[in-house]
Amino acid sequence: MRDFRDAKLMAKTLRQALADRDISLTHSETLEIVARQFGLDQWNILSAKIDAAGASPSAIGIEPPMPIFRIFSVEKAMEFYCGFLGFHLDWEHRFGENFPLYCQVSRDGMALHLSEHSGDASPGAKAFVRVANIRAYHAELSAKDYRYMKPGVEEAPWGLEMTVTDPFSNRIAFCEQK
Repeated sequence: MRDFRDAKLMAKTLRQALADRDISLTHSETLEIVARQFGLDQWNILSAKIDAAGASPSAIGIEPPMPIFRIFSVEKAMEFYCGFLGFHLDWEHRFGENFPLYCQVSRDGMALHLSEHSGDASPGAKAFVRVANIRAYHAELSAKDYRYMKPGVEEAPWGLEMTVTDPFSNRIAFCEQK
């Protein structure tokens, strides 16, 4: 999964994709576009952020965790995560025919692993996820009128929070922090 440190590669990819459609932009122009996609006014700010991220590299290289949620029905999981929450199925794995599913779903910068394997996770887990605009996401979900989940937005001391519960009792707290 790419993040802001991959901005130059993202700009190069964007420039090539546009060139394939006969749209010509300079490398500088695509860098500015990528900076705006990260919510920054200009490339120089994003460049400074990239430099700061690499200032004190750790030999260990700890990255954000990848939550694993236990599921019991592939059909219900895909209905909830892809149909309702708007995630995309990135990949799936089975050790053979008629084996449990292990897969990844993602949306924007968030990814989750879903597993039918009994030893991978316990149902009822919770993940805390930062979002930029909780009200927009809430409106999107409300418009779907999903039969099994009608989440609300609540004010917490740390920001606005919307919690959803999947069909297997796993919870995701989406939060727009103050």
